[in-house]
Amino acid sequence: MNIGKNNVNLYIMGLVFAEIQLTNLLEKSLQPFNTKALVDTGALHLCIPQHIAVQLKLQALEQREVSLADGSKKLVPYVGPLKVVFQNRSCFTGAMVLGDEVLLGAIPMEDMDLVIHPSRLQLIPNPNSPNIPASVAK
Repeated sequence: MNIGKNNVNLYIMGLVFAEIQLTNLLEKSLQPFNTKALVDTGALHLCIPQHIAVQLKLQALEQREVSLADGSKKLVPYVGPLKVVFQNRSCFTGAMVLGDEVLLGAIPMEDMDLVIHPSRLQLIPNPNSPNIPASVAK
């Protein structure tokens, strides 16, 4: 998977997927993990499956209680720190370990100043700040 300016988003039946790169910031000897992520503005956090946490040798920092789509609650490991890269953007975050696919939520998307292009069903850098992520700090 090529993570860079020529990044291609994938979409299936209205779902938006994007190619991202995950790096364990504490294990410099490990290669980054390139993966497809489901882009979900209704989710807050980055969520990764257990096998990616194992591949990146991520340690649980704490347990977090999460509310699932069916209304149930579950304790899950919160791991990190991770660097997330999408095209010319990156951010630093932790991740919840749950599910069977990577889920890119609103917090890392906001941190990287990314938006969903609705008609193309693609994740893109904010067109108002194409070169440098912008943020509101007031």
